[in-house]
Amino acid sequence: MSARDLKTTVKDERKQPSVKRLKFCVNNEWIESRTGKYMPIMNPSTGQQIAEAPCCTLDEVNAAVDAAAAAYPAWRNTPIPERIQLMFRFKQLLDRNLDELTTLLATEMGKCMAEARGDVLKSIEVVECACSTHYLMQGDTCMNVATGYDTVSYREPLGVFAGIVPFNFPAMIPMGWMIPFAITTGNTFVLKAASMVPQTAMRMLELLIEAGMPKGVVNLVTCSRVEADSLLTNPHIKGISFVGSTPVGMHIYKTAAGAGKRVQALTEAKNHALVMEDCVLERSVKGIINSTYGCAGQRCMALPTVCVQESIADEFAALLKKFASELKVGPAYLPESQLGPLVSLGQKEWVEKCIARGVEEGAKLILDGRGVKVPGHENGYYVGPTIFDHVQPGHFVGDEEIFGPVTSIKRVKNFEEGMAIMNANRFANGSCIYTSSGRYAREFAQRTDAGMVGINVGIPVPFSIFPFSGHKESFFGDLHAMGKDGVAFYTETKSVTSVWFTEEDSKKTVSTWDGTLTRK
Repeated sequence: MSARDLKTTVKDERKQPSVKRLKFCVNNEWIESRTGKYMPIMNPSTGQQIAEAPCCTLDEVNAAVDAAAAAYPAWRNTPIPERIQLMFRFKQLLDRNLDELTTLLATEMGKCMAEARGDVLKSIEVVECACSTHYLMQGDTCMNVATGYDTVSYREPLGVFAGIVPFNFPAMIPMGWMIPFAITTGNTFVLKAASMVPQTAMRMLELLIEAGMPKGVVNLVTCSRVEADSLLTNPHIKGISFVGSTPVGMHIYKTAAGAGKRVQALTEAKNHALVMEDCVLERSVKGIINSTYGCAGQRCMALPTVCVQESIADEFAALLKKFASELKVGPAYLPESQLGPLVSLGQKEWVEKCIARGVEEGAKLILDGRGVKVPGHENGYYVGPTIFDHVQPGHFVGDEEIFGPVTSIKRVKNFEEGMAIMNANRFANGSCIYTSSGRYAREFAQRTDAGMVGINVGIPVPFSIFPFSGHKESFFGDLHAMGKDGVAFYTETKSVTSVWFTEEDSKKTVSTWDGTLTRK
């Protein structure tokens, strides 16, 4: 569907709203839920309901887990080249349906078309990386660790994993960070899709089924937190992958880890940039504009706080305000839109409350995005670019995650003050420095607390062969998503030591360590 077709569709929906009732998926079958509760799915560009997702019952969630558990033995024993071939076919279908997935994602989540396309493309990128899982799963060998003894190690799948995902990346997180590595390594999966934006993941699961995925390997439900909590203690579940808020992530980590499960919980962020006086100023500001306002600020790698050296702070603030004011706020489906709506009315109201709090706390509001109007889309969930200057330590807008198009400028005297302010934050997902100094760049990379670091790169999300490595209260667990960490999270190591006896060996005594200790 083209952007023009989508525009027509949205106009028609305003005249004759049509609400689609969604189903859940178990054993490759889409099933009508027996629930009496459905959750609305809105089009953020128009403020209109377009679908409703079932709040699946506990029995239905358990059925999804049971299906994954039943499918696991056969899938585990499927040769890894066959599992990888599934990923190749899945990638081909994703490429073929890229435009459709982009449009669907933009419609239900509100990302501008270019951003929505990037969301799907990042998912495809991980699928491509998962096609090399056979290399990443290779173990180690060592011959003659003791006389006649050899040791070999293998990486093996664990069983059923569950994924609980947020609204902000409907394609990349479930169908990128989680499912490709989970199933290619031989596990099966239950996805608790984001209730506000489940249709993208549902359509991608349809394509995975079309690619030839066996029944039960991936199952999908939508439900409330009550039913989702059952996944944390279900005995069939071996691990949980979660992306969302820090309080929920801490709850999931404590509960699931306490039940003996593996957990990776990717949580909130308040990424900071340090802008030095020797930077290429205009290019740096343009990078910050993209990093801050892309996806309407609804990403954990957004760049909402900028520590700027005082000597250039006035010029920086003026340029940032100029470029931000020029951004075109509009509906997701228009190619000229540069800043789309927030995902929901609740999120819009939250961001506006945060802006009001910033004013109350004394930060200087130099650009106010509240009350922005988009002609023909008055009911959409829009907040325009917003900038606070002279933000002080302790100000909510500069220290806590807002998840909206809001920038906070903190003025600093020098590199050392900037580093101290940045590292004082309880989150440490990403950070970046804008500078022309190799010394400052190296010092920054070494001393920042953040796990993903940019040198003149505002969104330092690594390529998918590297882990998405947040630190401090941005992550709970030991093994991150993607890359070697991702493969290690979804597998466990088995070491096998062997020896073969000769006639003479039967006459020898057996030592305490059965011959494996060589030193006497």
